[in-house]
Amino acid sequence: MEYRITDRGAELTACDAFDLKNTFECGQCFRWDEAPDGSYSAVVRGRRVRLFRDGDIVVIEGAGEKDFDRLWKEYFDLDTDYEQLRCEMTELCPELSAAASRLNGIRILSQEPWEALCSFIISQNNNIPRIKGIVSRLCESFGEDIGGVYSFPPAQVLAEYEPEQLAPLRAGFRARYIIDAARKVSSGETDLEKMKTAPIEECRRELMKITGVGAKVAECTLLYGLHRMEAFPVDVWMKKALASDFAGVDPARLGRTAGIAQQYIFHYTRNT
Repeated sequence: MEYRITDRGAELTACDAFDLKNTFECGQCFRWDEAPDGSYSAVVRGRRVRLFRDGDIVVIEGAGEKDFDRLWKEYFDLDTDYEQLRCEMTELCPELSAAASRLNGIRILSQEPWEALCSFIISQNNNIPRIKGIVSRLCESFGEDIGGVYSFPPAQVLAEYEPEQLAPLRAGFRARYIIDAARKVSSGETDLEKMKTAPIEECRRELMKITGVGAKVAECTLLYGLHRMEAFPVDVWMKKALASDFAGVDPARLGRTAGIAQQYIFHYTRNT
């Protein structure tokens, strides 16, 4: 994706393959909030950021050359040709054509691995407004204050607490899972960095050693936190979709396009 640095920040051009609403509201992240003007804001890796669209341009407000190359290019996966992925996906699986056409512009964010793991532990048996509320309270209670907004607390911080000390978050049974995950990650028992390149079946097994982490949370961590594009999370929505509108879709056939296919199916089913 082409870009230029201006006094507004980093301006992304030729942005048909980056739809802000579809990307930030497709269930892959919980810290992006829409403003009345259609812009989106979040705290990403300890940095406050705002994005907005100006015609055919997407502006990453305040981003400079160094920020763009070091952070935003990776986070928004700007070196990946999503149009090519979409074409490859629909060629492998024509049943996905309608969803891919309607929801063009979803990108898979490269979120911080611990944040993704913790957020999807919180997501279990939950809805998006409640997930966002718990994540917000977690950051306000244990994160770093960045001018009135808060960073996501590192595993090393949360590892020092007991589950009952998370009661103000109103996370319920998930508090025990959060603390167990934090302790395993901070001690190195669960090596998230290694999982970026290790065999994916090995990564799944290691993640599911964490209390409360099943196949769905492990797969979400792999896709959204470790950018393993061959991962394919399946929850109740996905099971229904794969049994009805997308019967015949086999994730094993999709290879490196499985992750983006999952997002198209999930978002399409949830909104139709």
